[in-house]
Amino acid sequence: MADLTLTRIFKAPRAKVWECWTQAEHLKKWFTPPPAETVEAIIDPRPGGRFFTVIRYMGQDMPGDGVILEAVPGERLAFTNLLMEGWRPATDVDLPFTATITLRDHPDGTEYHVVARHPNEEIARRHEEMGFSQGWGTAADQLGRLAETL
Repeated sequence: MADLTLTRIFKAPRAKVWECWTQAEHLKKWFTPPPAETVEAIIDPRPGGRFFTVIRYMGQDMPGDGVILEAVPGERLAFTNLLMEGWRPATDVDLPFTATITLRDHPDGTEYHVVARHPNEEIARRHEEMGFSQGWGTAADQLGRLAETL
C-alpha cells in the first residue's frame, strides 16, 4: 500500500488542534522537529487555498508549496503538493503526496489521525526512509503539547 499513517491522542479539544494546523503562527511552533525549524508559513484553510511552508535545516531553506483540498473546521484538513494555489498543476515535485488530517472526539480529548498518500509504493517507501514516522511523529507530539496550552 502506498499510504503511511500516524495516530495520536491529544489532551486538547479538536478546536485547539485545528487552530494549530490552520493558523500560521501556531504551525511554525510545532510543524518541524528540531533542529530544523519552520521559518515561514502561509495557510489559507479553504479548498483551493495555499498551504506553504519554509523549513530551515542546517542553514538551508526548503520551501514546500501546495493547495488545500478540503477544510472542514475541527474535523478534516487535506492538502497536496501535486497542485498549487488556485488548482494550478505543480511542477518539479520531489516527493509527491496528499495528506489528510482527521480529528475525532476522544474521551481524553482528540484522536488525531494522518494519512499520507503517495502515487506508488516506491515513493511511499522513500518517504518512510526519509523519516516520515519519526519526523511526523515528533511533530505530532509537539502539536499535541502546543494544543494543550492554548
